[in-house]
Amino acid sequence: MLAASLLSSVVQPLFGALTDKWAMPWLLPVSALVGGTGVALAGVGDDYALTLLAVAVSGIGVAAYHPEAARVARRASRGSHTAMSWFSLGGNLGFATAPLLTAAVVATGGLRASPLLVVPALAGAALCVAALRGIRVAEAAVPKSAAAQVAPADDWPSFLRLSGAVVCRSIVFTGLSTFISLYAHQRTGGGEAAGTAALFVLSLGGAVGTVAGGRLAARHGRLPVVRWSYALTVLAVAGVVLVPGPALFLFVVLASAGLYVPFSLHITLGQDYLPRRIGTAGGVTLGLTVSVGGLATPLIGALADTTSLGVALAPLIILPALGWLLLRALREPERTAARG
Repeated sequence: MLAASLLSSVVQPLFGALTDKWAMPWLLPVSALVGGTGVALAGVGDDYALTLLAVAVSGIGVAAYHPEAARVARRASRGSHTAMSWFSLGGNLGFATAPLLTAAVVATGGLRASPLLVVPALAGAALCVAALRGIRVAEAAVPKSAAAQVAPADDWPSFLRLSGAVVCRSIVFTGLSTFISLYAHQRTGGGEAAGTAALFVLSLGGAVGTVAGGRLAARHGRLPVVRWSYALTVLAVAGVVLVPGPALFLFVVLASAGLYVPFSLHITLGQDYLPRRIGTAGGVTLGLTVSVGGLATPLIGALADTTSLGVALAPLIILPALGWLLLRALREPERTAARG
């Protein structure tokens, strides 16, 4: 987790800055292949250092993909909240199905079968190429004057507050994603099946939450929906940590909704706060601040080793409340450049 998150966190804003200067749509299929190759090679070597290297390669692929993908998605969606939520849904479905796909591959052929996991990367690269062709055809039919809009000034203070909130969300999400399986196993007494089910619910529930976020934002506004989501996450994480037995799964569902509903809204808010640096905004909101959560994972694990997993997860209750406080002072950014 640290190897993947650290490299992705450091490198991703650099790719974002590059895409602000030069459009690099070719990064989408190439980075998908690089990320998938790292995953595919992670199970091949017996040496821990080589495994870390493979995971690091995957992290670089992820870092290269996100900023340009967010920029291209914004162009294709014409600034639509709902469309961006569908874009985010793709990644969240990948998070949900990856554990099941990996488990099936390993159960069939062991870790040596991990090269089979390059297949989704190949499919993703092919879809990226097809999508880019479709966007070029659509843009060719749009008069150049329609896209020649002047972007408003960048609002760095608001963007930094938003980024701080996303960091809080990221730590909570990564902490739960990493340890919810083991914690559900301990709290429910349901064995490994209960742990796998909890992780699946946490990820798959986000698929519904991501799409709902775009629709709710179109009706109620982005910032109110984001703030409600963070408030819900406080209560949901408290239930996950404190409530024993099967009721834990209900709070996992609520936590999934609270964490995923604002996911795509973070991206569009960040891009609208930095309309002249779309790639940088995507690299930070979709990359750096999300990946930072992985840096806290070893600390949670170390605390769990010295105390208990419940005690180690308890600080996650406070973080979404801190994120809510950061969001409280924000105002809706201008959107005059959304269609540019």
